[in-house]
Amino acid sequence: MKRISLVLASTLALGSLWQSFAGPTEELTAAAQKLAEQSNYSWRQITEVAGGGNGGRGPGPVEGKVEKNGYALLTLSRGETSIQSVIKGDKGAIKIGEEWKSAAEAAADSGGGGGGWNPGRFFARTLKNFKTPAAQVVSLAGKVKDLKKTDSGYSGELTEDGAKEYLSMGGRGGGDAPSIEGAKGNATFWVKDGALTKFSFQVQGKVSFNGNDREVDRTTTIEIKDVGTTRVEIPEAAQKKAS
Repeated sequence: MKRISLVLASTLALGSLWQSFAGPTEELTAAAQKLAEQSNYSWRQITEVAGGGNGGRGPGPVEGKVEKNGYALLTLSRGETSIQSVIKGDKGAIKIGEEWKSAAEAAADSGGGGGGWNPGRFFARTLKNFKTPAAQVVSLAGKVKDLKKTDSGYSGELTEDGAKEYLSMGGRGGGDAPSIEGAKGNATFWVKDGALTKFSFQVQGKVSFNGNDREVDRTTTIEIKDVGTTRVEIPEAAQKKAS
């Protein structure tokens, strides 16, 4: 009994010691991992482009739902149109019109959604780059230099390489990789009682893409909600196409 008590005391002491030495990055990563372990949750993503961008059109909001080790359901609103997509691992499906299509079918679809926008190509990029908010925070935290703890969570400036990476994600795809100058950015994370509730990142820089130069100032904000109470209902047709 005495030996067991000593082992337990040593374990608790090591845990307390780790907590005392854990820095902001480790604490934030722990909050993201705590979110990832939840059975399900929802989120809303808003992207704001200074000056309108893209000919005065900013990206529409994205509503997301995810279940642990299961499907993620994304709904993108663009004007009066809503596009739904389902992702599970490296597979997915998108609803174009009234029909669900697999990733391969969507990528081969030459139809556009108006204004030169192609839902199939959009989904192909979404599937390739998709990360849940919990995974995004872990990745984003690794691109922040000198992350500091604040009253509401954590914040810090992005590294130049990190800012360039997020600026590149705004491209339309195709052609050569964009050339980026003056890349900078910052990130803010809101945490309450050890749980991640929201995060936001802003990137700025001059992006040269396919012979066109433009100044980019883009802020993306993702708010977590309905943790543990989200219902992720995937139509049977979508499940078949995403398998």
